[in-house]
Amino acid sequence: MGSWWLMSEESDSLKTSPSAASLADNELPPAPEPPGYVCSLTGELVAKAREELQEKPEWRLRDVQALRDMVRKECPHLRTSLDDAFLLRFLRARKFDYDRALQLLINYHSCRRSWPEVFNNLKPSALKDVLASGFLTVLPHTDPRGCHILCIRPDRWIPSNYPITENIRAIYLTLEKLIQAEETQVNGIVILADYKGVSLSKASHFGPFIAKKVIGILQDGFPIRIKAVHVVNEPRIFKGIFAIIKPFLKEKIANRRSTHSAQRQSQVPMAGLLLVMAQLRNTLMQDVYTYCWPLMILQEKPQWKSTYHSMPWSPTENDAETTSWVQ
Repeated sequence: MGSWWLMSEESDSLKTSPSAASLADNELPPAPEPPGYVCSLTGELVAKAREELQEKPEWRLRDVQALRDMVRKECPHLRTSLDDAFLLRFLRARKFDYDRALQLLINYHSCRRSWPEVFNNLKPSALKDVLASGFLTVLPHTDPRGCHILCIRPDRWIPSNYPITENIRAIYLTLEKLIQAEETQVNGIVILADYKGVSLSKASHFGPFIAKKVIGILQDGFPIRIKAVHVVNEPRIFKGIFAIIKPFLKEKIANRRSTHSAQRQSQVPMAGLLLVMAQLRNTLMQDVYTYCWPLMILQEKPQWKSTYHSMPWSPTENDAETTSWVQ
């Protein structure tokens, strides 16, 4: 895209101008600079962000610039995007505390460097089997607070088909997609884990090493607000699973975990709603949406480099990253 397509009163002179004439037939003018940040939040969400995240619209870009300056000064060798919208995710996730936002940004990249099995080549085309399995999906409706609900169904995973790290890759890929929306940055997400049919042999794949890595990234290495974790249809072995996870959970996240079963209804608000959603797993509607979610991601492939520019996969000769980085 260039200025050649703009119609104006000076179009006739442009046809014969030296700059226009000097362009080869197959050469396009330089691409324009990317547009600056434009807030897409509703008035209600702007008010919510102000109250819960300490976000002041009149100071928003000043805060982003402050974080950008900190990155350049304190982490000059960190290869990261400095786009307004990208940095804003980290400020919101840490309630506009500059120091905590910077640390989260550093953690975001260091976590990916330290676990190449998960984050190298992290893009939809590399995860078609997992996305098609129904292991995870995002339910079509948000909860009453506006949180997207990420539904994880381990019973859909067949360990002989691919390792557990592929499931983890799909989870982080989905989170990257969700966090693009500003409303998700403000409202956060809810995780719904349906453990129906999970056996001990399957649970054994989720050991302390993987548990520590996954929870560490979710808590301290990813700019997303986890508002609740609901476990439904927990098997008898769930206590053993939670015993592996619990040592790595911060108190705030641990307090947001709830378990629900048909025999023991939780008193947590939304429990009834979430139970109904979990039961949708056996309906045609849920099965259809399970497969709609991966299609939504896979269809974005042409825009992958621009939309998911923050994702640190290893570029190939034909897939070079084109965003601006701190050098």
